Amino acid sequence: MNRRDLITSAGALGALFSLDFALAPTAYAQTVGKTPVRGGVLNVAVAPEPTQLTSANLTTMNVGMVSSKVLEGLVSYDLDLKPVPALAESWQVAPDGLALTFRLRSNVKWHDGKPFTSADVAWTLEEVWRKLHPFGRAAFANVEKVETPDKLTVVIRLSSPAPYILNYINTYGAQILPKHIYEGTDVLKNPANNAPIGTGPFVFKEWVRGSHVRLERNPDYWGRGPGGERQPYLDGLLIKFIPDSAARTVAIEAGEVDVAPGSIVPLTNLNRFADKKKYTINLDDGRYLSTIFLLQFNVRRPQFQDKRVRQAFAHAIDKNALLKVVFLGYGKAATGPIPSSVVNYYSDDVRKYPYDPKRAEALLEEAGFRKGADGKRLKVTLDYDGSGGPIGSRSSEFLKQSLARVGVDLELRSGDTATYLRRIFTDQDYDLMTSSLHRLPDPTLGVQRLYWTKNIVKGAPWTNGSGYSNPVLDKVMEAAAAEPDETRRKALIKQWQQIVQEDVPLIELIEQTWVTVSTARLRKQALQGDGLFASYADAWLEK
Repeated sequence: MNRRDLITSAGALGALFSLDFALAPTAYAQTVGKTPVRGGVLNVAVAPEPTQLTSANLTTMNVGMVSSKVLEGLVSYDLDLKPVPALAESWQVAPDGLALTFRLRSNVKWHDGKPFTSADVAWTLEEVWRKLHPFGRAAFANVEKVETPDKLTVVIRLSSPAPYILNYINTYGAQILPKHIYEGTDVLKNPANNAPIGTGPFVFKEWVRGSHVRLERNPDYWGRGPGGERQPYLDGLLIKFIPDSAARTVAIEAGEVDVAPGSIVPLTNLNRFADKKKYTINLDDGRYLSTIFLLQFNVRRPQFQDKRVRQAFAHAIDKNALLKVVFLGYGKAATGPIPSSVVNYYSDDVRKYPYDPKRAEALLEEAGFRKGADGKRLKVTLDYDGSGGPIGSRSSEFLKQSLARVGVDLELRSGDTATYLRRIFTDQDYDLMTSSLHRLPDPTLGVQRLYWTKNIVKGAPWTNGSGYSNPVLDKVMEAAAAEPDETRRKALIKQWQQIVQEDVPLIELIEQTWVTVSTARLRKQALQGDGLFASYADAWLEK
């Protein structure tokens, strides 16, 4: 089959999308090998194209899937989501929980030859993570000061215990920047954001917009394999931006792409990679993210200031049907702001919104939105990221049909990632939006940011974009973040979930499973719970 035939076939399959194509979630994990092979270039598909190549101030997945090969964090996470060493070779929590001490690796160099030291970590924490990172304001809120007693030691002093910090110091949550490149500059406008200088296994070489990013092997990388051999094994990476989802499927089948992470291969096409001798399907790479696909209200809009309207929308959506029709069973219907996979803090004792169109219409009537002669109660716009793959468009069409049944006329509006982010977080010019937002292993990290009044920051992506503010909830979340007793903390987080589910500034729809498709030639020495942001230092291609 030639490339043209493959594209035609992929398009035909997409056109036939229906419940008939629902797949039972299945996976055969990426192969773990023992004897690495040196050489070769790994071709990686990423979509949409990133807006920048640094994640220290931006949590967008496609940015992280590129930047994590060049820049690093203090740790990474295994499949049990336990931290394992990266730039920090060890760490210690003080008995009173008020200090975290990290011992850094020696002889680590930035790609420009300068030494990596504790000063880089301290500066990035104080000037970037705490000030500019969407999660950072909450994650590092308890930090009083950062000490650097020597070049390889970082001591974080806390006003109250914050054990969740250890769940957020990988390359996704706390990517370290070179102080000597950024200090004294406008961090958000520094040219290194698009030509990063890191400590990672691969060195940035070029970014051809609309086409690819090329990375080459770092000959001075600190990493070593189990036998003491120098990593990385690959000669480099070619990260390709393929905007069309059918074309991404074709590229893997044609051997032009070796790995496609982050569910960028349409779920309807996964049955084309059923041959275990040729392909692998990995459902573990996104464990760390604990992602929920959601519908968010702009509560600044007059029509959404009455919570009965928001509750009505929640009752109008059949989440189980959405799971089958759009996500093909790869996930679970969500019941609240904390996914069930975060077992330590999830609570089922919250207000739920079962599919009930009659109840939805009654609530809209109570809120003053009665049907007109055309059968419509109100008209609103839904924004989604049009460059993010088929999930955005298909879920939007599903929501449009669902809300039409209760008299809501939903106008769909898509744009590229930059346009979408500007509308939501800078211009605040939207009614509804959909997105996949990550909740992480601890609610203070991934959930608080979406509801905290202090996280309404104009222009900062993935913060409190709804504009929702509840002083009572703020106090509960802040108390939970500072509570050292785990039992009391769980009770506070349960209360927090109950408040959110009563007010519903966001409708939590689907606990999402991320799918990575790759060639069986791709091997790694260890799988990761945060594998979407794996550095590929330990990866190779079998001959």
